[in-house]
Amino acid sequence: MTTINSKIKFFRVKIRKNFSFIFNLYLITFLLGTIIFVFCKKEENLKVKSIKVNSGWGYTISNNDKIIIKQTIVPVVSQYKSFETENEALSVGELVMNKLESNLAPTITKKDLILLKIKM
Repeated sequence: MTTINSKIKFFRVKIRKNFSFIFNLYLITFLLGTIIFVFCKKEENLKVKSIKVNSGWGYTISNNDKIIIKQTIVPVVSQYKSFETENEALSVGELVMNKLESNLAPTITKKDLILLKIKM
């Protein structure tokens, strides 16, 4: 009878060790994943500002106070023409910023200008 009890104790100890190893492995993996996520996270602080130019308005988009886009003319239009109002410039700038935040190309089409009611 003593041999049966020693076998049961042996298996219990082995199961506890295996469970402890697996739990520690998951815990280490979770901690490493969290550390990698925190340090590799892309911090984008995109901001749109309007700028006054000689012939109207334009906009800038900055990331952490560094200008990444400066647009002083209406895109897609064949003429060299600035935005007529500050609101027009800001609405197009916000659209470009939203595209950047969504990891899309920051391009503007004529359809975008029509939807935003920008005078061309």
